Amino acid sequence: MIDATRPPITDPTPIFDFYRGSAGTELLTAAVSHFGVFERLARAPRRFEELRAELHLAERPAVVLVTALRAFGLLAPDAEGRLALTPQAREHLVPGAPFDISGYIGLSAKAPGVVELVERLKTNRPAGTVPSQDGASFIYREGLESAMEKEQSARMLTLSLAGQAKNVAPVLAARYPLPEARVLLDVGGGTGLYAIAWLLRHPTLQAIVWDRPEVLKVATEIAAAHGVAERLKCVPGDMFTDPVPQADVILLSNVLHDWDVPQNRTLIRRCAEALPPGGSLLVHDVFLNDAFDGPLPVALYSAVLFSLTEGRAYSTAEYRSWLREAGLESGEVVPTLVHCGVLPARK
Repeated sequence: MIDATRPPITDPTPIFDFYRGSAGTELLTAAVSHFGVFERLARAPRRFEELRAELHLAERPAVVLVTALRAFGLLAPDAEGRLALTPQAREHLVPGAPFDISGYIGLSAKAPGVVELVERLKTNRPAGTVPSQDGASFIYREGLESAMEKEQSARMLTLSLAGQAKNVAPVLAARYPLPEARVLLDVGGGTGLYAIAWLLRHPTLQAIVWDRPEVLKVATEIAAAHGVAERLKCVPGDMFTDPVPQADVILLSNVLHDWDVPQNRTLIRRCAEALPPGGSLLVHDVFLNDAFDGPLPVALYSAVLFSLTEGRAYSTAEYRSWLREAGLESGEVVPTLVHCGVLPARK
């Protein structure tokens, strides 16, 4: 049984990094063999928007690709703020250079993972939403066939995603306690493990898990197994359209990275409006550097998110701007586990 009270003895972060590392191979091969990024920049540096236009990429895939290349140490801003090749990239990744290895990298150009990533970069659409591909989306949105709406696939995905939550939830609850909170709302809470971890630390706390009906069947079972079913309410709904359940602390844990900027601004605004004065919104997620040059593990995870959802990893500055726009004052990020941290904001 999942135990929401005990953090892992060893840190699973390297395992997550190994798993997500294949995105590095795919992104580098795409940049070299499909988009000609290094050949283009060898001719002249480009501003991000100029390069994006040349590559015929929407903003989201362009951010994912360029952030990874910067995190690899292959691109860097020049004195005018334009994207330029680093010495390493200029020596080894420009076709025709004496020590060029782009042909070697090109051996993977037709690998299925590379081809699929290139298709997603070009279309700006995640797995399960491109007409030529089979499968249902990993996310729920009105009008989109979602695995989260079918009992068997919803259970499988919810429990699979709990692989991260069961490691991180006890750490989050320990490093960011909620001694003053009365009601916690876990938006898109899945298994409810984050809420359950806090419930077990704070006996007077009440919690609400707000998610899709099939997902909540799993949360109900896990709450009962931990003996907190009487203090955890499962509320089905659509977080973009239904009224936000009332709470004085709202948690968005690994939710915003599933969505693009307009949806995130909307969701944060809706949560902020539902909070009472003095209430808190907690953004628990991974964070890119504000310069969009790493950290490398988060840049690679961003590519994974891009491939499976409508989102990517975001920077702390991006989150702070959305929180400020919604009338919230953000604090400092408190690190948890697996490159995650919690960014608190108060109304």
